[in-house]
Amino acid sequence: MAATAALAMLAACSTDESLDDPTGQAENPAAEPEGGDDTADDTGDDTGDDEEAGEEAGGSDDWFDQAVYDEQYEQRSATFEGDASAPHLQYIDGEMTDTSEFATDEAMKVCFSNASISNPWRQTGWITMNEQLKELQDAGVISEMETRDAQDDDNTQIADIDYFIAEAGCDAFVISPNSTAAMTPAVERACDTGMPVVVFDRGVETDCATTFIHPIGGYAWGIDTAEFLVENLEEGDKVVALRILPGVDVLEHRWASAEKIFEENGIEAVDYFTGADPTEIKKIISDELARGDVHGVWMDAGDGAVAAIEAFEDAGADYPVMTGEDEMSFLRKWEETGLTGMAPVYSNFQWRTPLLALEMIAAGEEIPAEWVLPQAPITEDERGDFLTANDGMPDGHYAKFGGEDLPGYPQVWQDRQIP
Repeated sequence: MAATAALAMLAACSTDESLDDPTGQAENPAAEPEGGDDTADDTGDDTGDDEEAGEEAGGSDDWFDQAVYDEQYEQRSATFEGDASAPHLQYIDGEMTDTSEFATDEAMKVCFSNASISNPWRQTGWITMNEQLKELQDAGVISEMETRDAQDDDNTQIADIDYFIAEAGCDAFVISPNSTAAMTPAVERACDTGMPVVVFDRGVETDCATTFIHPIGGYAWGIDTAEFLVENLEEGDKVVALRILPGVDVLEHRWASAEKIFEENGIEAVDYFTGADPTEIKKIISDELARGDVHGVWMDAGDGAVAAIEAFEDAGADYPVMTGEDEMSFLRKWEETGLTGMAPVYSNFQWRTPLLALEMIAAGEEIPAEWVLPQAPITEDERGDFLTANDGMPDGHYAKFGGEDLPGYPQVWQDRQIP
C-alpha cells in the first residue's frame, strides 16, 4: 500500500455511538509514511536551528521514495473511472477486491477509529461523513456508527481499536490512522477479525485492509505546489516553507517532493514547523523578513495561511508568491490581496467514500484495493467559481468538500456544528 498523511491540531474527545461526539484531525493516505501531527520543536532564530529540527523529525531524505514520487507524478494526469460529478466515487483503475464474502442484507454496525477532528480540514470532513451516515442509516445499510476519537494520540487510538475488536460487536471497521508505523499492528489486528476494514486518509504499513482510500497523495501535493512556485519565481529567490508537524506520511511526502524540486531549480528554501499556530507563523515570517526579502511561501496545509499573509502586510512587504489550500479563509484572502497564488487540495470529499465503500461491500461488489481519488488544485482561473459555490460558508470550510448533494446542504456546513 502506498502511504499518505494528514494534518492535526485542535481537539476534543469522545467515545460515543453514531453521530454523537468524536474529535479528529488531518488529511492523508496510507502505506509509506507521509506527514505528521505533533507540534515540532521551536523554530529557532536561524536556518541552522530549523534544519536541525527537520533532522530530528527524520529529515526529508528519510521520507523520500523515488518510485512513489514517480507514480504520483503520473497519477496527477491519470484518467479516473466513474462519474466526474461524483469525485468521491472516482478511482484510478487497478487491482480490485472481491467483497462477496461480506455481502449482507442486515444493517451493519460500523466502528470508526478517528485520529481526531483537531483542525478545520478534519472538522469539515467529519460533518460531511455524518451527513453521509444519515443517508445510509435511512437506507438500512448502517444501523449505527460508534466512533472513538484519539485526539491525535497513537496510544489512545491503539486502545480504541483494541476496544472495538474485543467489546464493541463491530460488523465493519473504518480507521483514519493518526500516524503510519505506530498504527500498523492495530490495523492488522482489526483485519484478523475477518470483518471488512476500510482505512482512509492516512496510511499504514500493511495492505491487509479491504480497501485503502485516499487522494493521490503527498508527493503530488508537493509537486503541484513546488512547480507553481518555481514557475513564478527566479533562481536564487527565497521561499519560507511552513510545515504543521513531523512524522505523518502525507505531510512528510509533501515536503520531501517540494524540497527536491526547489533544490533542482536553485530556489533557497528554509522550513519551519509551526503547529498551525497563527502567532508562531507570524513570528517566523516576520523574523525572515527582518533578515531580507521573502519571495515565496509554501505550506504543507493551508491552516494558518492568512496569518502568513498578514505578516507581510504588517511588515509593509510585497506579497509573496504563495500556495495555501482550499480552505475558504485562504481563498478569500487570496482574492482580496490579488497575490499570485494557488490552492492545492487534499480532497476533503474523501470522508464520504469509506461509508459508501461499506455500502458496496454489503452488496458484495468489487471495490478498488487501493482507492485513489482525484486531487486537483484550485487555480486562479477557478477561484471565483469556488468562492461563489461556497458563498456563506465559514472560513474553516473547505471548498472541495463534496457534500452538495447531501440532505443537510448547505445549512449543516454553514452552522459548523461539530457532531
